[in-house]
Amino acid sequence: MPRTIWSGAISFGLVTVPINVVGATEDHSIHFHQYHLEDGGRVRYRKVCELEDREVSQEEIGKGYELTKTRVIPITDEDLSNLPLPTAKAIEIDAFVPLESIDPIRIAEGYYLQPAGQVAAKPYKLLVEALSRSSKVAVAKYAWSGRERLGLLRIRDDVLVLHAMRWPDEIRDPAELLPPPAEVSEAEIEGALALMDTMTVDRLEGEEFRDRYTEAVAQIIEAKREEKPLPEAPEPEQPAPVLDLMAALQESVSKARASRSEDAGPAEVHELPKPKKKAAAKKQPAKKTAAKKTTGRRPRSSA
Repeated sequence: MPRTIWSGAISFGLVTVPINVVGATEDHSIHFHQYHLEDGGRVRYRKVCELEDREVSQEEIGKGYELTKTRVIPITDEDLSNLPLPTAKAIEIDAFVPLESIDPIRIAEGYYLQPAGQVAAKPYKLLVEALSRSSKVAVAKYAWSGRERLGLLRIRDDVLVLHAMRWPDEIRDPAELLPPPAEVSEAEIEGALALMDTMTVDRLEGEEFRDRYTEAVAQIIEAKREEKPLPEAPEPEQPAPVLDLMAALQESVSKARASRSEDAGPAEVHELPKPKKKAAAKKQPAKKTAAKKTTGRRPRSSA
């Protein structure tokens, strides 16, 4: 079992659910040490007191707030565990909302919430059932690691999951990143939708969704350990400049269809660029112009 990160309770109105928080994810990346190139000696980071000019142990280190250059206000773990906040010892549910109402950019790392003993089993199950039947998620507040946070509670395989959330003022305004106004035809939009259909999958599993970077690093380490030649890197494909968007979409659909056929059988896609019904009418000059004007306004209104 993963180690407990935090223990407390979920506050759901007058219902209290004692829980333990454990990590929901694992890191399988390959990590490196720093070393001295000349002799291979390990290079480490040491904690040194600036006044005494000596390395200090972890037992000698505490937290503090620098009020001025010459005065530090010490803050102990006990101080932080007794903060005058209702969220200091509880995950306090404030509201329930549809998941689609939350911008994914605000959702951060996830944790599993484990019921803390038999006494928590019934209220834990109650919250799981209520969330499942409501098709909603809970928005809560909690205080960890020196700050109050906003969180999202949802269900995954009958287990409560807490996602850290960013506060609204932590999200930068993307307005300055908008591209210049551009016109996109209905035929091009249909082409993009056809490509999306061809690339649609039911689950994020399989060869396409594995960590190739970590595998490549492992191959290099193994080759060096065995004193063998390093694996050759494939020549990167240089993307050609897109001169004809429709032609690029058509070729992309063909490649995606071929790839899907090899991996999982034939995929159903829209045919391109042979318009039918609606698309046939839009070949007329008057309607094509109208479509251009409409699509030209969309990026501004969606911003």
